[in-house]
Amino acid sequence: MSLVDYATARQRGATPRPQRHLQIQPGLWLAWAVMLLALLAAFAPGLLTHYSPTQGVPGAQRLAPQAAYWLGTDQLGRDLFTRIVYGASQSLAAAFAAVAMGLIGGTALGVLAGAVGGRTENTLMRLVDVLLSIPSLLLSLSVLILLGFGTVHAALAVGIASIASFARLARGEVVRVRRSEYVEAAYGSGGSFWHVLWRHILPNSLTAVIAFAALQFGQAILALSTLSFLGYGTPPPTPEWGLLIAEGRNYLATAWWLTTFPGVVVVAVVLAANRISQQIAGGDA
Repeated sequence: MSLVDYATARQRGATPRPQRHLQIQPGLWLAWAVMLLALLAAFAPGLLTHYSPTQGVPGAQRLAPQAAYWLGTDQLGRDLFTRIVYGASQSLAAAFAAVAMGLIGGTALGVLAGAVGGRTENTLMRLVDVLLSIPSLLLSLSVLILLGFGTVHAALAVGIASIASFARLARGEVVRVRRSEYVEAAYGSGGSFWHVLWRHILPNSLTAVIAFAALQFGQAILALSTLSFLGYGTPPPTPEWGLLIAEGRNYLATAWWLTTFPGVVVVAVVLAANRISQQIAGGDA
């Protein structure tokens, strides 16, 4: 089910459900388990490990996975599992901030363009077209160069890069709802612009935008990990998933686990976020 179909079904008062909603969906349960585990690592890392994420153990450099160190140790003797656990707070918090910024900024532009129309709409949507013509990674890197490196600036860069996508979707939904018969009837009965916008247009046009925000969460994690891998995100020694992969790439021949396990975690969380977002958007299994 597409985002537009989902919004249309909600507008008509129906609750869109997958065709196989009564069947057991192991993939969905696994996705929720992965996401809940990632959230637990982000909010309560001390429950999962007792090692320090920044202090190494002398003589324990680059140890292979074993009973004492489940995922091995890095080049400084730090427990890799611990660094992955503590890195969840950096990656997930930055992803939430990036999606929130894109949602708020893009929705505001899209709603303004779709509701006002005319020259305002043309001007704003031409600006959105320009932003969409620039690859998101290149736009994020350009913003980072202007703002400086770091986790907060990386989240801002990814959020700014996603504003155009939110704006286009929000504008399309507002224009679709604005042309509906019940909106015209609301205007005909004496409703003001702001009353109709708040009472009728926004509630029936933002459902698809919120669903799209859920879809963007996994992409934000991937984008932030990419920026950290390139050296533009979280600075060491603070653990962050993309940074962990970058730090281990020089030891691929002798310590494969330094890049493999952080990479698997990133892929697993991104896939879990995408699967959950499909469920939120009303998609089928």
